Amino acid sequence: MDLAIIIFSLVVLLFSVIIHEVSHGAVALYLGDPTAKYAKRLTLNPLKHLDPFGSVALPLLMLLFTAGRGPIFGWAKPVPINPYNLRDKRWGEFKVSLAGPASNLIVGAIFGLAIRFIPLPGPLLISFSIISVYNFLLAIFNLVPIPPLDGSHILFSLIPERYHNFKIAMQQYGLFILIFFIFFGVEYVFYGAEILYSLVSGM
Repeated sequence: MDLAIIIFSLVVLLFSVIIHEVSHGAVALYLGDPTAKYAKRLTLNPLKHLDPFGSVALPLLMLLFTAGRGPIFGWAKPVPINPYNLRDKRWGEFKVSLAGPASNLIVGAIFGLAIRFIPLPGPLLISFSIISVYNFLLAIFNLVPIPPLDGSHILFSLIPERYHNFKIAMQQYGLFILIFFIFFGVEYVFYGAEILYSLVSGM
Protein backbone atom coordinates (compact mmCIF):
# COMPACT_ATOMS: atom_id res chain seq x y z
CA MET A 1 0.00 0.00 0.00
CA ASP A 2 1.69 3.22 -1.11
CA LEU A 3 1.69 6.43 0.94
CA ALA A 4 -1.08 8.15 -1.04
CA ILE A 5 -3.47 5.22 -0.50
CA ILE A 6 -2.57 5.04 3.21
CA ILE A 7 -3.32 8.74 3.67
CA PHE A 8 -6.55 8.47 1.67
CA SER A 9 -7.61 5.43 3.71
CA LEU A 10 -7.03 7.30 6.98
CA VAL A 11 -9.08 10.26 5.72
CA VAL A 12 -11.88 7.91 4.59
CA LEU A 13 -11.85 6.16 7.96
CA LEU A 14 -11.95 9.47 9.83
CA PHE A 15 -14.92 10.89 7.93
CA SER A 16 -16.73 7.54 7.93
CA VAL A 17 -16.65 7.38 11.74
CA ILE A 18 -17.72 11.03 11.89
CA ILE A 19 -20.71 10.34 9.63
CA HIS A 20 -21.47 7.37 11.86
CA GLU A 21 -21.53 9.48 15.04
CA VAL A 22 -23.39 12.42 13.48
CA SER A 23 -26.07 9.97 12.33
CA HIS A 24 -26.60 8.88 15.94
CA GLY A 25 -27.02 12.49 17.00
CA ALA A 26 -29.25 13.43 14.06
CA VAL A 27 -31.68 10.56 14.71
CA ALA A 28 -31.69 11.37 18.43
CA LEU A 29 -32.54 15.00 17.60
CA TYR A 30 -35.33 13.84 15.29
CA LEU A 31 -36.70 11.72 18.14
CA GLY A 32 -36.63 14.62 20.60
CA ASP A 33 -33.16 14.59 22.19
CA PRO A 34 -31.12 17.77 21.44
CA THR A 35 -28.11 16.74 23.59
CA ALA A 36 -25.77 16.22 20.63
CA LYS A 37 -26.92 19.50 19.07
CA TYR A 38 -26.21 21.46 22.25
CA ALA A 39 -22.81 19.75 22.51
CA LYS A 40 -22.07 21.00 18.95
CA ARG A 41 -21.51 17.43 17.75
CA LEU A 42 -23.84 17.57 14.72
CA THR A 43 -20.96 18.71 12.53
CA LEU A 44 -18.48 17.12 10.14
CA ASN A 45 -15.63 19.10 11.73
CA PRO A 46 -13.12 16.36 12.69
CA LEU A 47 -11.83 18.32 15.69
CA LYS A 48 -15.19 17.91 17.41
CA HIS A 49 -15.11 14.12 17.10
CA LEU A 50 -11.49 12.94 17.41
CA ASP A 51 -10.78 10.29 20.01
CA PRO A 52 -7.03 10.10 20.78
CA PHE A 53 -7.00 6.30 20.83
CA GLY A 54 -9.82 5.25 18.49
CA SER A 55 -9.28 7.94 15.82
CA VAL A 56 -5.49 8.22 15.86
CA ALA A 57 -3.52 5.61 17.82
CA LEU A 58 -5.50 2.48 16.86
CA PRO A 59 -5.53 3.13 13.07
CA LEU A 60 -1.78 3.84 13.13
CA LEU A 61 -1.10 0.71 15.21
CA MET A 62 -3.13 -1.39 12.79
CA LEU A 63 -1.12 0.01 9.89
CA LEU A 64 2.05 -1.03 11.70
CA PHE A 65 0.73 -4.50 12.59
CA THR A 66 -0.42 -5.13 9.00
CA ALA A 67 2.83 -3.73 7.54
CA GLY A 68 0.90 -0.97 5.78
CA ARG A 69 -1.44 -3.36 3.97
CA GLY A 70 -4.53 -2.63 6.08
CA PRO A 71 -7.42 -2.66 6.34
CA ILE A 72 -7.71 -0.48 9.41
CA PHE A 73 -10.59 0.65 11.60
CA GLY A 74 -11.26 2.89 14.55
CA TRP A 75 -13.89 5.07 16.17
CA ALA A 76 -14.69 8.66 17.12
CA LYS A 77 -15.83 10.05 20.46
CA PRO A 78 -19.38 8.85 21.05
CA VAL A 79 -22.03 11.51 20.47
CA PRO A 80 -23.79 12.27 23.78
CA ILE A 81 -27.37 10.98 23.91
CA ASN A 82 -29.94 11.31 26.69
CA PRO A 83 -32.43 8.45 26.24
CA TYR A 84 -34.88 10.09 28.67
CA ASN A 85 -35.45 12.86 26.10
CA LEU A 86 -36.48 10.42 23.35
CA ARG A 87 -40.18 10.46 22.53
CA ASP A 88 -40.16 6.79 21.59
CA LYS A 89 -39.42 5.21 24.97
CA ARG A 90 -39.63 1.63 23.68
CA TRP A 91 -37.63 1.79 20.46
CA GLY A 92 -35.85 5.14 20.66
CA GLU A 93 -32.48 3.80 21.81
CA PHE A 94 -32.73 0.99 19.27
CA LYS A 95 -33.27 3.49 16.44
CA VAL A 96 -30.47 5.79 17.60
CA SER A 97 -28.05 2.85 17.98
CA LEU A 98 -28.92 1.47 14.55
CA ALA A 99 -28.48 4.86 12.85
CA GLY A 100 -24.67 4.78 12.95
CA PRO A 101 -24.12 1.37 11.29
CA ALA A 102 -27.00 2.09 8.89
CA SER A 103 -25.29 5.28 7.70
CA ASN A 104 -22.09 3.33 6.96
CA LEU A 105 -24.04 0.62 5.15
CA ILE A 106 -25.73 3.27 2.99
CA VAL A 107 -22.44 4.99 2.13
CA GLY A 108 -20.80 1.64 1.37
CA ALA A 109 -23.73 0.61 -0.83
CA ILE A 110 -23.77 3.92 -2.76
CA PHE A 111 -20.10 3.70 -3.70
CA GLY A 112 -20.29 -0.06 -4.28
CA LEU A 113 -23.23 0.33 -6.66
CA ALA A 114 -21.39 3.13 -8.45
CA ILE A 115 -18.56 0.66 -9.10
CA ARG A 116 -21.05 -1.92 -10.41
CA PHE A 117 -22.96 0.36 -12.77
CA ILE A 118 -20.53 3.15 -13.77
CA PRO A 119 -17.33 2.56 -15.78
CA LEU A 120 -14.75 4.22 -13.57
CA PRO A 121 -11.11 5.03 -14.38
CA GLY A 122 -8.50 3.20 -12.31
CA PRO A 123 -7.76 5.82 -9.61
CA LEU A 124 -11.47 6.51 -9.07
CA LEU A 125 -12.21 2.79 -8.91
CA ILE A 126 -9.59 2.37 -6.18
CA SER A 127 -10.95 5.37 -4.25
CA PHE A 128 -14.57 4.19 -4.46
CA SER A 129 -13.50 0.68 -3.42
CA ILE A 130 -11.71 1.98 -0.32
CA ILE A 131 -14.74 4.10 0.68
CA SER A 132 -17.12 1.19 0.17
CA VAL A 133 -15.04 -1.45 1.97
CA TYR A 134 -14.21 0.77 4.93
CA ASN A 135 -17.82 1.76 5.47
CA PHE A 136 -18.95 -1.87 5.32
CA LEU A 137 -16.14 -2.69 7.75
CA LEU A 138 -17.26 -0.02 10.21
CA ALA A 139 -20.91 -1.07 9.94
CA ILE A 140 -20.20 -4.74 10.65
CA PHE A 141 -17.71 -4.01 13.43
CA ASN A 142 -20.15 -1.70 15.22
CA LEU A 143 -22.95 -4.27 14.95
CA VAL A 144 -20.94 -6.78 17.00
CA PRO A 145 -22.95 -7.09 20.27
CA ILE A 146 -20.12 -6.21 22.65
CA PRO A 147 -20.23 -3.04 24.80
CA PRO A 148 -19.61 -0.24 24.06
CA LEU A 149 -20.33 -1.01 20.38
CA ASP A 150 -23.73 -0.18 18.88
CA GLY A 151 -24.56 -3.85 18.52
CA SER A 152 -24.72 -4.19 22.30
CA HIS A 153 -27.24 -1.34 22.60
CA ILE A 154 -29.31 -2.89 19.82
CA LEU A 155 -29.20 -6.27 21.58
CA PHE A 156 -30.10 -4.76 24.96
CA SER A 157 -33.09 -3.01 23.35
CA LEU A 158 -34.38 -6.34 22.06
CA ILE A 159 -33.88 -8.77 24.94
CA PRO A 160 -36.42 -8.94 27.81
CA GLU A 161 -35.85 -7.05 31.05
CA ARG A 162 -35.39 -10.34 32.95
CA TYR A 163 -31.88 -10.50 31.44
CA HIS A 164 -30.89 -7.33 33.31
CA ASN A 165 -28.02 -9.12 35.10
CA PHE A 166 -26.63 -10.23 31.74
CA LYS A 167 -26.67 -6.60 30.58
CA ILE A 168 -24.83 -5.47 33.71
CA ALA A 169 -22.18 -8.19 33.33
CA MET A 170 -21.64 -7.32 29.66
CA GLN A 171 -21.27 -3.64 30.51
CA GLN A 172 -18.77 -4.43 33.26
CA TYR A 173 -16.57 -6.70 31.19
CA GLY A 174 -17.39 -5.44 27.70
CA LEU A 175 -14.12 -3.59 27.17
CA PHE A 176 -12.06 -6.69 27.99
CA ILE A 177 -14.23 -8.82 25.70
CA LEU A 178 -13.86 -6.21 22.96
CA ILE A 179 -10.06 -6.18 23.23
CA PHE A 180 -10.05 -9.98 23.03
CA PHE A 181 -12.31 -9.81 19.97
CA ILE A 182 -10.10 -7.24 18.25
CA PHE A 183 -7.08 -9.51 18.62
CA PHE A 184 -8.70 -12.87 17.87
CA GLY A 185 -12.00 -12.34 16.05
CA VAL A 186 -11.79 -9.17 14.02
CA GLU A 187 -10.72 -11.09 10.90
CA TYR A 188 -14.34 -12.21 10.55
CA VAL A 189 -15.37 -8.56 10.36
CA PHE A 190 -12.90 -8.12 7.51
CA TYR A 191 -14.31 -11.18 5.73
CA GLY A 192 -17.84 -9.86 6.16
CA ALA A 193 -16.89 -6.49 4.69
CA GLU A 194 -15.22 -8.17 1.72
CA ILE A 195 -18.31 -10.32 1.09
CA LEU A 196 -20.64 -7.31 1.25
CA TYR A 197 -18.38 -5.33 -1.06
CA SER A 198 -18.26 -8.20 -3.53
CA LEU A 199 -22.04 -8.66 -3.51
CA VAL A 200 -22.78 -4.95 -3.98
CA SER A 201 -19.99 -3.96 -6.38
CA GLY A 202 -19.67 -7.20 -8.34
CA MET A 203 -15.90 -7.02 -7.95
